[in-house]
Amino acid sequence: MHILLTGGTGLIGQHLCQHWLAQGHRLTVWSRRPEQVGRLCGAGVRGIARLDELADDDTVDAVINLAGAPIADRPWSSSRRALLWASRITLTEQLLAWLEARQQRPQVLISGSAVGWYGDGGERELTEASQPVKEDFASQLCIAWEETAMAAQPLGIRVVLVRTGLVLSSEGGFLSRLRLPFKLGLGGPIGDGRQWMPWIHIHDQIALIDFLLQHKDASGPYNACAPEPVRNREFARRLGRAMHRPAFMPLPALVLKAGLGELSTLLLGGQRARPVRLLAAGFTFRFNDLQSALDELSSRL
Repeated sequence: MHILLTGGTGLIGQHLCQHWLAQGHRLTVWSRRPEQVGRLCGAGVRGIARLDELADDDTVDAVINLAGAPIADRPWSSSRRALLWASRITLTEQLLAWLEARQQRPQVLISGSAVGWYGDGGERELTEASQPVKEDFASQLCIAWEETAMAAQPLGIRVVLVRTGLVLSSEGGFLSRLRLPFKLGLGGPIGDGRQWMPWIHIHDQIALIDFLLQHKDASGPYNACAPEPVRNREFARRLGRAMHRPAFMPLPALVLKAGLGELSTLLLGGQRARPVRLLAAGFTFRFNDLQSALDELSSRL
């Protein structure tokens, strides 16, 4: 199978490349840094700077669309919002235009999204049948991203939307930002610590994307998060236990709001999301409970 990836040099993209290379698939990564693709994704992965580098008779069987500037790296200034929008929606529009122009089209487009699609869900349990609870910028971004990707469906392409939670990995992502404060004994809950945190181990994230790729009847949105979300307070306690450090230093909501502005809503809000459609489709999580996931990663944190 020939798989085209955007966002292939990111955390999830690199793991997918390693996984699919081992299975013998042919991989191409569309990247702003094509010269670095081989080093980051694997020696057998081709990097391209433009989609027209793929000849029309070069069959592409699947597209995995994960590109997007990190949403939580810095406050959402007007220029940052424009970058976040362009790196997701504008790029996906370019991808759709390329797909439409091709005589041979892939069978499936798996496109990234996030549980932030729902906004701050409070205490509501959120399944794929739920509607957005409280729209903020992150929610609007995800909604527009999904709507853009769904435009591939009239082209005869199966579209899968992966609403990812907080990915737990020892090699980057969410935990990399928590490593230092927790090692220094400065970790703890954020705000009142009651907000729900939908999480997923990197192993399960890669496995579920591969599962959705292989299952030809899979389409539409899927919550990519473990079956048991936890509150932020509990997450901090269990991470502290896994790292053998205390976790009682709270980060006050007022400090976050003053320093991050609207970005603070990502940390102070949450989603009690459950992967109802994945479970119904027969996907089996390797890491169902948070402590087992953190314990598996702790030796490498």
